[in-house]
Amino acid sequence: MWLLLVLFLPIVQGSYPLMAVSNAVSGPVRGSLTVQCRYEPGWETYKKWWCRGANWENCRILVKTNGSGEKAKGNQVSIQDNQKMRMFTVTMEELRWNNADTYWCGIERYGTDLGVKVKVTIDPVTMQCHYSPEWETYVRSWCPDADLSSCTIVVQTAGSELKKNRVSINQKMHTFSTTIWGE
Repeated sequence: MWLLLVLFLPIVQGSYPLMAVSNAVSGPVRGSLTVQCRYEPGWETYKKWWCRGANWENCRILVKTNGSGEKAKGNQVSIQDNQKMRMFTVTMEELRWNNADTYWCGIERYGTDLGVKVKVTIDPVTMQCHYSPEWETYVRSWCPDADLSSCTIVVQTAGSELKKNRVSINQKMHTFSTTIWGE
């Protein structure tokens, strides 16, 4: 005699049992960001994961829960499942420019896992440099090195604004701002 056990997971018609609270998040260089993913009742004890890559079917899992509420840690990323709230939280720390990418909240299950896309971006960084009026006619430049004698100038301008690659300089009233928005 065979016993067949069928588990019905409640899913609202036309809805998906997993969703990201926000499908686009950002954080500052060297800072952190948090992503929250909610799921429907019935998925509490399933393993949750966070992965990186354009397609979730073959993305690289960075961190995964063990099916409990314990926090799991990876390399500068952690995940914790709040089963009572039916929500898991992913925290990425010490952000770098190259962390900008497509990521996925996921739930491991038999067959094809559930996955929801989250776009992660890194906020631009702006630095202000103040100078006295006698330097007004000089060229402004930015170089990413502490040693000026060996520094390679990334961008410079004698005008009011210049953009080059991912760096811009904007000059106003004895101040120029340098904005960096990627590596």
